[in-house]
Amino acid sequence: MENERITKKTNEDVAAKSLAGPLLAIILGMFMVSLDGSVLNVAMPGMVKYFGSNLSTMQWTITGYALALAAIIPLVGWVTDRFGAKSIFILVIGLFTIGSFLCSLATSPEQLIIFRIIQGIGGGMVIPIGLATIYRIAPKEKLGSLMGLLGMPLLLAPAIGPVVSGYILQYASWQWIFRINIPIGIIAILVNIRYLPDFKKKTVPSFDIWGMLLAPIAFAMLVYGVNEGAKSWTSINTIAALTIGSISLVTFIFVELRQKQPLIELKVFGSSQFTRGIIVLWTFQIVLFSILILAPLFLQYVKGYSSLQTGFMLLPQALAMCIMMPISGRLFDKVGAKPLAFIGTTIATVVLFMLSRVTNDTSVTYIVLCLVVIGVAGGLTVMSLNTHVLNAAPENLINRVTPLTGAFQQIILSFAIVIMTGFLTSRTTYRLANTANKLNAVIFSYDDTFLLCSCIAVIGIIMSLTINSPKVKVE
Repeated sequence: MENERITKKTNEDVAAKSLAGPLLAIILGMFMVSLDGSVLNVAMPGMVKYFGSNLSTMQWTITGYALALAAIIPLVGWVTDRFGAKSIFILVIGLFTIGSFLCSLATSPEQLIIFRIIQGIGGGMVIPIGLATIYRIAPKEKLGSLMGLLGMPLLLAPAIGPVVSGYILQYASWQWIFRINIPIGIIAILVNIRYLPDFKKKTVPSFDIWGMLLAPIAFAMLVYGVNEGAKSWTSINTIAALTIGSISLVTFIFVELRQKQPLIELKVFGSSQFTRGIIVLWTFQIVLFSILILAPLFLQYVKGYSSLQTGFMLLPQALAMCIMMPISGRLFDKVGAKPLAFIGTTIATVVLFMLSRVTNDTSVTYIVLCLVVIGVAGGLTVMSLNTHVLNAAPENLINRVTPLTGAFQQIILSFAIVIMTGFLTSRTTYRLANTANKLNAVIFSYDDTFLLCSCIAVIGIIMSLTINSPKVKVE
């Protein structure tokens, strides 16, 4: 009996060591992309001032990047099946690194937006390929724990991103926000060449050209329409963009459902647990992305803190998420996603309501503590739902499911940014016209936006009660 225990322990140690190299290779690539996703949040006010632009224009450096990710992600399943995950993973990390270099050379908002789109084309495939690879190499009984472990560096990157960005903006030029990706990208390429396993290529059908054409048109037009709607819902630009986007989206869904092997596998929604899990995940992501945009703006525009100070104030929130990730992974292996999602969304709803009551006299300590608690909620919720969604999907469609979740995550990010900044702008205009004290008018507009986030989070609470462990996978 003792010998069997020792043998089992030895086998587990060997398995863990065999996973260490591939995990390191995947984490480096995903870390770089995740780091880049947060550096501009704190930098936005400074970038607006540097380029002599405005928030609605400069937000497209974030939205354009997200849309590029959403446009390229649908290709992940097809190109990894056709050319192999390792080759494509290394290629897109290289393209992301080149895009970062180009961003550092931008001399106008328009150039920066274009170069961010190039950067997004490279970065779009990194996380979906990384997640799919982890799922394929990890023992299924340890999937939750490994996903939690993977989540730590993915959240560490956004955690240090605002601090790094703030430090750069205070002591160096903004170009270094992008230059820091260059050495990370080179190291990631070398490590992936050495350690990432090379899976067998698959026979693939003809390229789904209609799907690839319709997806970016639909998503870009819808996001643009919502962005224009923040100014006027009755303008020609708004109506035209929303109409084109809606027609393209309906056509895209129809085309993809008729394809034998589409770019985005919509048939996976035949699994009710997948659908319920993804709705809760999207709802929580809207809330989380909104906080990542609103909190830096509030701390800098309303409270008057520098970008570096703001970065340090946001650090505890991301560290709280980072700490909770491995705990959430272990709990998932024992209790599943339902209790974790319910607790996480409930906590987020309550805290967001508390933030909607802030005044000019509210201390920064109170605000930071609220953000830390939301970080705990995020740590409980995000990775457990991601793992639940993967478990609820047919195993033979994993390469196709991660592009779907990744693409829609970027769409959710884009909509969250556009809707929340648009709502904040409209409420600020309304409050300024109806409130004598201008500072109070601005604060009340943030309160209104935090309250909207809280109402959205309630949807997550309700839907989390419908989640169960998937028993039968839909083929």
